[in-house]
Amino acid sequence: MSTVQDRIAWVRVSSCVLPLATPISDAKVLTGRQKPMTEVVMLFAELQTADGHGGLGFSYAKRAGGPGQFAHAKEVAPVLLGEDPSDIARLWNKLAWAGASVGRSGLAVQALGAFDVALYDLKARRAGLSLAKLLGAWRDSVACYNTSGGFLHTPLEQLLVNAAASRERGIGGIKLKMGQPDRALDLKRVEAVRRHLGDDAPLMVDANQQWDRPTAQRMCRALEDFELVWIEEPLDAYDHAGHAALAAAFDTPIATGEMLTSAAEHADLIRHHAADVLMPDAPRVGGITPFLKVAAMADAAGLMLAPHFAMELHVHLAAACPSEPWVEHFDWLEPLFNERLDIRDGRMVVPTRAGLGLSLSEQARAWTVARFECGTRP
Repeated sequence: MSTVQDRIAWVRVSSCVLPLATPISDAKVLTGRQKPMTEVVMLFAELQTADGHGGLGFSYAKRAGGPGQFAHAKEVAPVLLGEDPSDIARLWNKLAWAGASVGRSGLAVQALGAFDVALYDLKARRAGLSLAKLLGAWRDSVACYNTSGGFLHTPLEQLLVNAAASRERGIGGIKLKMGQPDRALDLKRVEAVRRHLGDDAPLMVDANQQWDRPTAQRMCRALEDFELVWIEEPLDAYDHAGHAALAAAFDTPIATGEMLTSAAEHADLIRHHAADVLMPDAPRVGGITPFLKVAAMADAAGLMLAPHFAMELHVHLAAACPSEPWVEHFDWLEPLFNERLDIRDGRMVVPTRAGLGLSLSEQARAWTVARFECGTRP
């Protein structure tokens, strides 16, 4: 007798282009490696089962990769039809093998991430639980910090205004971008914000991989006096030996990991002792299934966790981590959803609605540029 309780009957994937109100520049733009970012391309996956249960998941691409993610998702989506949606890890593996020739990292698994998140969302909704509760929550709120007010294109005076406004809104920490050709200007901005907010305010900095080893050594030494929560991506994301040397040499924690695109890459980073703070991104590593592997490895290694971007998803995953994590507050994705997250006293409140607690807005539908469906919607 079959133990299958329900089966996936319908799958839809959508590509949605989210325009940013202001072009975003960090150190990668100043060094000429990238152009200012003007949009985020979202990949949404929607699932329905024969019994009428549904799930919503997403992944994303910045600057490039959105059409590629959609194309890969469109190719592999049909393998989900007829499957038991409860078998999430097995289905991740099946999706990965459906596209095995393009590998198990990068764009390929980012496309799978949307399906994986949708399967978890479906499972939690069917159980009547938030995703955090389904995974096993340790807390009802998580510490949060703001990045979007501290980009390099922001003038210093506006930087101070943005930092104060974020704190007044209830956001706990402030992160500033660094990596300008003029290192003295970088330090001036950090000093000004530290003085403006006071010594007790949590303050982080992010060089977006733009320093070489000598520069990183000098800058980390100069930043020691500011009592920072962490220094993020001082070196190339794959320079594990360089990051490990900085982590060993300085008191200020070194943070990295957001650019890695698989659980295996995170395992290599941890093996090199290349971070004090690990920053996995669930959509980038392929969804919740591989993220949970990364989180378990980080916990075993005694590392702080601070998931990158996508707060609408990571607030749930961070709530299910044993050690107290940080979640990055970005309001960029808010127009895509009908719901909003609650921020209080420096913390992001975990939604109690079933699943992710999200539904797509009419604006998200209007910004959709491509769709693919397979199966029959109940």
